[in-house]
Amino acid sequence: MGLPFTSSLNAISFHLPMSRPFALPVDAPSFRSGFLPHSPMGKWSRFPKSSISSSLRNFGIRRRNSRDRFSSSKNLNFIPHAFNGDSDSPAKTKIIVVTSVLTVLLATANRVLHKLALVPLKEYPFFLAQFTTFGYVIVYFSLLYLRRRANIVTDEMISLPKSRFMVVGFLEALGIAAGMASAASLPGPAIPILSQTFLVWQLVFSVLLLGRRYSLNQIAGCVIITAGVAVAVGSGSNAGQMLSGVPPLWPALMVASSAFQAGASIMKEFIFIDAATRLGGKSLDIFVVNSFGSGFQALFVLLFLPLLSNMKGISVAKLPSYLMHGAGCFLNVGAKRPGCGGAPLLPLLYVITNLSFNITLLSLVKKSSAVISSLVVMLSVPVSIYILSLPLPYLPQGATLSPLFLTGSLMLVLGLALYYSPQRTK
Repeated sequence: MGLPFTSSLNAISFHLPMSRPFALPVDAPSFRSGFLPHSPMGKWSRFPKSSISSSLRNFGIRRRNSRDRFSSSKNLNFIPHAFNGDSDSPAKTKIIVVTSVLTVLLATANRVLHKLALVPLKEYPFFLAQFTTFGYVIVYFSLLYLRRRANIVTDEMISLPKSRFMVVGFLEALGIAAGMASAASLPGPAIPILSQTFLVWQLVFSVLLLGRRYSLNQIAGCVIITAGVAVAVGSGSNAGQMLSGVPPLWPALMVASSAFQAGASIMKEFIFIDAATRLGGKSLDIFVVNSFGSGFQALFVLLFLPLLSNMKGISVAKLPSYLMHGAGCFLNVGAKRPGCGGAPLLPLLYVITNLSFNITLLSLVKKSSAVISSLVVMLSVPVSIYILSLPLPYLPQGATLSPLFLTGSLMLVLGLALYYSPQRTK
């Protein structure tokens, strides 16, 4: 699925409920509507007074027990509330920490293996992007089918409104299209720096769509993290001359691409929160979101395919031949293909790692929040840059890192510490 953290550059009107779905559910029905019929009081004279009193006492006990269940910290999964990634129990904290560490490791491996996969596929990066977009649909729906047969996925999960998944797919496809269009006219170092606006857009959308509220230290931490990643990524370039002579349309389009992808990530978080209400507190399986989101994304990418291929300098008439040659280089079977050394091992390692990364990342979004998952993934940026600076198989030349790289990495750590620093609560 085209998450913003994958290797590829990955206006619809949709009105979302702003705050009501995230309020705590009512612990019991009102006394009059849930217990007493709407009838004249005279009809109650037939019942013994002691029976009515006993029923009232029993109802009071049930109502208190219901309130206790909803407010108990042991039933956190039942409460469909939006949390800022703050854990409510030690067990939940441990799960989030373990998932975060796994996400950082997979994100780092994903970036490094994507660079290595493009060594044999340096002439076919567009093929690799489409292979992952459409291939993941088959993988996700196959896993969804198996989990449905095992009764892990229920009919209620499958019957959730598909309009939300359609919006996710449309936003991700639009982000890919906008990213490709702007990347063709932007200098290489400017692209990852402009993409760091992704986290800023996430904060904005989580406030608007999820009703989140962030403290001053959290906002400052996110700003420092974004700046630190931008400094680390652009440490080897001349930032003063980077965008000189570039029309403002193309940087704005790259920023819009990050906004589309950030909106898709917040939309996924909204789906998980809203599903808790619709499913009576049951947890929505991540493969429902992955499958339908990827399906709609592939559908919209297919509609945009002529435009996307033209942006890459591939005419529609030559597209089938390009995809055939790309598949041949990916598999690297039969006659020895020049320039395809390292295939199919390197591309397959990247695809498997990227698939695992997307699944783990969405699991982290479900357990914490979209903003927390983005902060975790940003930790992988300086680590992967450092690894890619070393001599690697098929990339023996390596690179020299400037002092600004260390500065950006320190800013990243400082921003994370500021975001998670203890704060006084009212």
